[in-house]
Amino acid sequence: MTLTAIDWVVIALYFVATAIVGLWYARRASASTEEFFLSGRTMPWWLAGTSMVATTFAADTPLAVTGITVKNGIAGNWIWWSMVMSGLLTVVFYARLWRRAGVMTDAEFAEIRYSGRPAAFLRGFRACYLALAINSVIIGWVTSAMVKIVGVTLGVGRIEATVGLFVITGAYAAIAGLWGVIVTDFFQFILAMIGCIALAYFALGAVGGMSGLLAALNAKYPDGAPLALVPPLDSAAMPAIAFFVYLGVNWWASWYPGAEPGGGGYVAQRIMSTKNERHALLAALWFNIAHYALRPWPWIIVALVSMVLYPGLPDPEIGYVKVMVDHLPPFWRGLMLAAFFAAYMSTISTQLNWGASYLVNDVYRRFAAPGRSERHYAGAGRVATVVMMIVSGIVAANIATVEGAWKFLLAIGAGTGLVYLLRWYWWRINAWSEVSAMVAALVVSLGAQAFGLSADDPRGFAWLLLVTTTITTIVWLVVTYATAPEPRERLLAFYERARPGGPGWSAIVPGARADRAIGRGVAQWALGCSIVYLGLFGIGDLVLGRVGRGIVAIAVAMALTAWLVRATGGEDARSRVVL
Repeated sequence: MTLTAIDWVVIALYFVATAIVGLWYARRASASTEEFFLSGRTMPWWLAGTSMVATTFAADTPLAVTGITVKNGIAGNWIWWSMVMSGLLTVVFYARLWRRAGVMTDAEFAEIRYSGRPAAFLRGFRACYLALAINSVIIGWVTSAMVKIVGVTLGVGRIEATVGLFVITGAYAAIAGLWGVIVTDFFQFILAMIGCIALAYFALGAVGGMSGLLAALNAKYPDGAPLALVPPLDSAAMPAIAFFVYLGVNWWASWYPGAEPGGGGYVAQRIMSTKNERHALLAALWFNIAHYALRPWPWIIVALVSMVLYPGLPDPEIGYVKVMVDHLPPFWRGLMLAAFFAAYMSTISTQLNWGASYLVNDVYRRFAAPGRSERHYAGAGRVATVVMMIVSGIVAANIATVEGAWKFLLAIGAGTGLVYLLRWYWWRINAWSEVSAMVAALVVSLGAQAFGLSADDPRGFAWLLLVTTTITTIVWLVVTYATAPEPRERLLAFYERARPGGPGWSAIVPGARADRAIGRGVAQWALGCSIVYLGLFGIGDLVLGRVGRGIVAIAVAMALTAWLVRATGGEDARSRVVL
C-alpha cells in the first residue's frame, strides 16, 4: 500500500491529538484510583455509552465479521447478533443495580454479595482470571488482527508491529486513566465509523455499485445464500441446531466480553463511572443500539465485495484489508489507517485500564498492600498496565484467527451466565456457586473439545455449548445446595444496598414477591430487543435496496425507543424502596 504525504499527515495528526488528550488528563488520573479507573463517577451517559461501543469496535471486529460473512453469509453474524438479548437484559435489569452497588470492579461485587473467606477467594480468583487469562486472550486477538493490517498495509514484520503497538497504546493507557481513555474513545469511534463507511463506499465503486455487487453475488450464488438474513434450516454454514443454540441458549448462558449476562467487565466499569442510575441505563441502551444496529453494515458490505474481488482467499479475514489496500484513494488511505489505529487503541487502552483495576483494587490493595495512599494505588495501576501488556504480547503471538478466539471464549464461558443473572435476584446463590460454575465451564469445555467436539465445526460448536452449559449448570446447582447459604445479615445488607426486588428474595425480605418490577422489566426487555433488531434489519434493508421496508422499520424503532426511554425514566422513583 503506497501512502502519500497527505496520508502520513492524517495519521500523524491522529497520534498528536491522542497524545494531547492523554497528557491533559494525566494529572487528574493520578489523584486516586476512583479517578484513574472510574473517572470520579461523573461520566455522562453519551460518553460512557460511546466508550463501550468504541471498545467493542476494535481492529479485529471488521476482520472477524468479514471472515464470518465470507464463510457463512450475512446470517453467520447471528453468532453475535443473538447477544442483543443479553445486552438488553443489562439495560433493563442490571445497569441501575451496578450503579447502586457502588463498587469499583465487578470482582469487588463478590464481597458485598457474599461473606467470609469464600467471598475473598472468589474476588481474588476472578480478578486474576479475568485480568491475566481472559484479558490477555482479548488483547492478544485484537493485536493479532492489527498486526495483520499493519503487515499488509505498511509491510511491517509481526514482531516489530506487535512491540510498536503495545508500546504506544500501553504508554497511553498508563498515563491517561479512564477519563483520557473515554474522551479519546468518543473521537476514535467517530473516526473509525467515518473510515469504515468511506471504505464501503469505495468498495462498492469497485464492483459497479450496490446493483453491481448484488448482480455479481446472485450470478455466483444463485440460491442467494450469502445475502440471507436468516439461515435456511438445511444450511451447512449454520445448521438449525446452531441457529437454535445462538437464539435460545448462547446469549444467556455464555460469558463473553461486552455481552456478559447481567453486565460485567468493562461494561460494568463504564456503568459504574456514570453520574447516576439514569445515566447508567441510558449509557447501556445507547451502547446496544449503536453496537448492534448502527455499526455492522459497512463491514458487511466490504465483506461481500471481497467475495467478488478475491474469491478463495486462504484467510478470508484478509479480504477486508485487501479491499482497503487496492481501492482507497490518497487521503482516505491515511484516514482509514488512522481509523484502524483509533479502533485498536480504544479497545486496548480500555482492556488495559479495566484489567489493571482488577489487579490493583481486587488483588494488590485487597490482599498485598492495604492502607496505602490513593496516589500509591494509582501508580500501581500504571505498573499493572505494563505487566498485562507483556503477558498479552506473548498470547498475541499464538492466535491464528479472530473468529477462533471468539469461539474459544464463548465455549469456556458457557454455563456461567445463569449464575451471573441470578446472583442479583436469588438469595440462595453463594460464593461457591460462582467458583464452581467458572471451574466447571473451563474443565468441561476443554474436555469436550479434547474428545472431539470442535469449535470450528458449526454443529460441533453448537453441541459444545449445549454440553458445557448443561453440565456446568448441574454442577453449580449441586454445589449451591450442598453448601451453606450466605448469612442472613449479609443478604439483608446487600438487598438494602442494591434493592433488586423480585420473588427470589421473598424468603429473606417479606413483601419482595409482590414487587411488580420484574414483570414490567420483562416487557421492556422484549421491547428493547425489538428496537435493536428493527434498527439492525431496517438499516440492512436500506443498504440492500429494500428502501420502503427499511424506512418503516427504522421509523418504528425510533418511536419505540422514545417510548422506552420515557417508560424507564419513571422507574427511578419507584425503585427507591426503603426497607
